[in-house]
Amino acid sequence: MNTSNEPFLAATVIKDIGRGKKGARDLPRQDARDLYTAMLNGNVSDLELGAILMAMRIKGESVEEIGGFMDAADASFQRIAAVDSVYAPISIPSYNGARKMANLTPLLALLLAREGVPVLVHGVSTDPGRVTTAEIFAALGLAPAQSVADAQAAFAQRQPSFMPIELLAPKMAHLLSLRTILGVRSSTHTLVKILQPFDGPALRLVSYTHPEYLEMLGEYFMTATPHERGDAFLMRGTEGETVANANRAQQIDWFHQGQRTLLVQRDAPTDELAQVPEGRDAATTAAWIARALRGEMPVPASIASQVAQCLLVSKELNANTGGRHGEQR
Repeated sequence: MNTSNEPFLAATVIKDIGRGKKGARDLPRQDARDLYTAMLNGNVSDLELGAILMAMRIKGESVEEIGGFMDAADASFQRIAAVDSVYAPISIPSYNGARKMANLTPLLALLLAREGVPVLVHGVSTDPGRVTTAEIFAALGLAPAQSVADAQAAFAQRQPSFMPIELLAPKMAHLLSLRTILGVRSSTHTLVKILQPFDGPALRLVSYTHPEYLEMLGEYFMTATPHERGDAFLMRGTEGETVANANRAQQIDWFHQGQRTLLVQRDAPTDELAQVPEGRDAATTAAWIARALRGEMPVPASIASQVAQCLLVSKELNANTGGRHGEQR
């Protein structure tokens, strides 16, 4: 991987990927890795970077390109060691928040963590017009991690840790922030959702919003990600979040050692709606979550099922990898 500060001349790459959805050519994995490494290191000029981001937005990423981008991303940040547990750690990306429905990602994280699972939630702290997981955690009295040690301390206390992407992967955070300038999402928005931030095997909860990403990410988890990095659950997002819809369970595909298993079937529509927070603001959502954790409100059945599946696979993953995360004391 090129880590020098020499400018990356991107004209040839732009010529390949900038011919529109039908005329563009996909990059080989190594070329994609070199390109994204240069982007992360700031070795691409602003003009070329904008052209690359827009070209990939129009063309769409191939599995080889996502694999190469992810190779570069993985090398750009410090991985986290989980505390001892009978469970493999779980990574929950949170980059969307809530627009219309209450964001129950914090409930999912808290339910898993209290069982002893090391749970890392990573994402954005704020997003105009949306209620973020970070804001709900703050309303619950859970401060974001300021260091890896903070995250590990939370794991040991059976609490989830929220780590802003600026702390977890600062180079990726910069590319992510360019959305405010360009007005559209980029490949980095896909990459942060499939990050595996731990130094050992982990379970990644991954969501997609557009149908074409179901197959592209499915192929990525089948063929292009190292199996020793752990497993993944892939589901249609609830407003982009990886928590099950309170009123209707989404399909969840489980990827393990190059095999794909339909773990949860999509529910048929129903007129019976789960009890959910009356508002979507952080304070209302946090108060409702606190009541649900105390048993004063029923946890939506779809989320309870998601928790059960996560616990089962996380424990099995840890056992199958030699129990390298140990046993919680």
